Amino acid sequence: MKQKIIIMAIIMTVANMGCCDKESKTVIDNETTSRVTKQLVEKHGEQNRVRIEKGIKQMASLWETEDGDVSAFESFCLDNFIGDAAEREQIFKRLCLQFETIYGGFNKMNVSLMEPIHVVDYTPFPIDEMFGSWNPSAHFEDDFFAGKIAFFVMLNFPFYTLDEKNELGQQWSSLEWGYARMGDLFTSRVPANISQKMTEAETVADNYIANYNIYMGKLVDDNQKTLFPEDMKLITHWGLRDELKSQYAGADGLIRQKLIYEVMKRIVDQSIPQEVIDKNDVTWNPYKNEIYKDGEKVSHTAEPFTRYEHLLSVFKAMKAADKYTPMYPSAISRKFDQEFELAQAEVEKLFITLLESEQVKQVGELISKRLGRKLEAFDIWYDGFKTRSSIDPQLLDSLTEKKYPNRESFVSDLPHILVTLGFPQEKAVSICNQVRVDASRGAGHAWEARMKEDKARLRTRIGDNGVDYKGYNIGVHEFGHNVEQTITLHDVPNYMLAGVPNTAFTEALAFVFQKKDLELLGIHSPDTNSKYLTTLDIFWGCYEIMGVSLVDVQVWKWMYENPNATKEQLKNKTIEIAKEIWNKYYYPVFGTKDEPILAVYSHMIASPLYLSAYPLGHLIEFQLESHYEGKNIGQETMKIFSNGRLTPQQWMKKGLNTTLSVDPLLHSVSTALTVIRD
Repeated sequence: MKQKIIIMAIIMTVANMGCCDKESKTVIDNETTSRVTKQLVEKHGEQNRVRIEKGIKQMASLWETEDGDVSAFESFCLDNFIGDAAEREQIFKRLCLQFETIYGGFNKMNVSLMEPIHVVDYTPFPIDEMFGSWNPSAHFEDDFFAGKIAFFVMLNFPFYTLDEKNELGQQWSSLEWGYARMGDLFTSRVPANISQKMTEAETVADNYIANYNIYMGKLVDDNQKTLFPEDMKLITHWGLRDELKSQYAGADGLIRQKLIYEVMKRIVDQSIPQEVIDKNDVTWNPYKNEIYKDGEKVSHTAEPFTRYEHLLSVFKAMKAADKYTPMYPSAISRKFDQEFELAQAEVEKLFITLLESEQVKQVGELISKRLGRKLEAFDIWYDGFKTRSSIDPQLLDSLTEKKYPNRESFVSDLPHILVTLGFPQEKAVSICNQVRVDASRGAGHAWEARMKEDKARLRTRIGDNGVDYKGYNIGVHEFGHNVEQTITLHDVPNYMLAGVPNTAFTEALAFVFQKKDLELLGIHSPDTNSKYLTTLDIFWGCYEIMGVSLVDVQVWKWMYENPNATKEQLKNKTIEIAKEIWNKYYYPVFGTKDEPILAVYSHMIASPLYLSAYPLGHLIEFQLESHYEGKNIGQETMKIFSNGRLTPQQWMKKGLNTTLSVDPLLHSVSTALTVIRD
């Protein structure tokens, strides 16, 4: 998972921050804007009219009483508009330099402040969460509005809507794209105390999830039998899900999978005993929901809807910013229209097209045939289309722990990984020199650098015996993020184009890397049908996570409709929504109704509305993989990702000569099904 999604989303939209909780008091009327516009056009020419009109309108919408009266507004515009193209370009470059220093500095501070929470090298203390909850950039925009820098940027580099970017951007140069991206910086004035509360709520939720572990060796069945190794400790939901996936290759895998699924359901409905969350003092039978001390049943206390309490806290903190963001009036619109730059309705339509496709039932029937049984609800995570699904997980652990007995051995192998993928040796070393690896307290994440002198962070779990297969698999995924982060910071035309259109695009490259994990270990699939199996694997992954994403969005829509809901009401509604979506899109394939499993994802709690990035990433991944076919992955990656942060559709057109769609995947699935019959 790309992290810190929580903190980075705030930094990337840092221009939406201000200082105090007050209503915006706009003092500039239409007569003033018309008069100032006319004067500037007369002075600088008709060729600048569109830019002048946009800049003046945007400034007027955010100019408040404390910024000055009408005369001050007029004087500022007349004195600071840059009509000369060459001078404007030089100013742009200077602004890029300064913003890199500012954003990079804020990001570097956040990385350091969160390190005791994220990295295992630190003894945890309560003060860590306090520091992690502090947002160093909270007063950034207040200062920039007070000093008029924000207005200078708006006046000379105005904002373009998504529709305008998609239409006009087809002819824009990299410099013009940079100008447009600078216009995205100052579009609202959110008070700093509200920004700080968002950071606090998300950090507390993230810390809750990061420490939500289940000791698998303490799980017992009805016969008090343990089914997992004594020292196995899995984070929810990632660790539980991945362990469930790995059990497709085990002789007793189905029994273990059913036990894991019971654990997941207890987490979703909050009947899980508090005594088993990140504790190993008792044994627990998830079927009966009983705990035992020295073999004797003892009383327990169910988790008091804590999961949904955190979700409510994050929602309320984010909703408080709505009235200060008129162009993006809800957290949902800020996530999709502003951050993803894809309308929520457009994304939902894309997902439903796949969920309702005839290929879904056909692939489900194929999986059932391959398993030799009816599908279970947890088969949404069927992993049998991957080569590793037929390999003993203990063998994989032994391979990776031998190859990577410690952090240093993993770090030293990273350049080799890139060379294996086709990157030139010099570039591979250069990229790896910009990445720092840490042992993660949580499941693992990648955290980008925001200035060239800083390094991206790769975090994955590294145990006492080295890097086990799960840690390696996650590490390779996160390394894909790091490669994107480094290329899109160092190799793009200008700083305003640093990054990718949205997080789905970095997820796409991370998925490409992750699918190469066994190949990078020297394990090559002898299956001549591997291409078709990969297509089916991507498709089934999309099918699973698209439903989860719909649950995520529907829960947020419900919270907006019921902002005063209690945590218990939210719990009940979340489960209801999860069951409704399951019954509509999954029951026809699985044959069981009212399954709540789509609500188990930890992202729903700690990464607000992020889940849609994954299915979008899978779709982009498929189209990216198709583009890579027969080409050098390293060379193509460097070329494609150096285009930088265009809009999603513009990025697809320029880099892959196509648009974002489910149709190529559906067509390829139909082809794969004619080849893979059992």
